[in-house]
Amino acid sequence: MKIKKNDTILVTKGKYKGKKAKVLKVFPKENRLIAEGINIVKRHRKPTKTDEKGKILEMPSPIFSSNVKLICKNCKKPTKIGTKIITKKGKEVKVRFCKKCKKET
Repeated sequence: MKIKKNDTILVTKGKYKGKKAKVLKVFPKENRLIAEGINIVKRHRKPTKTDEKGKILEMPSPIFSSNVKLICKNCKKPTKIGTKIITKKGKEVKVRFCKKCKKET
């Protein structure tokens, strides 16, 4: 999965289409991610103690990674991400780059 935590994304499909958000958590095995203010669902909670009341919580739900595009930090446009291997100080490092402006992200 090419999207990582703290990246800025643009939602391309669904109810939140066209919204920009920051990635809070990534689930690479499931190809899903949680973004700030995107895909908010309501959960009804029963009281856990005898003197407590029930609650309705609003929490973000994971969204599929194919429904979002990464926004490049350099050109500020939604883009596809490529990866390449670069040697730095004798070590091979995997680097992400923007396919529009060809700069590292």
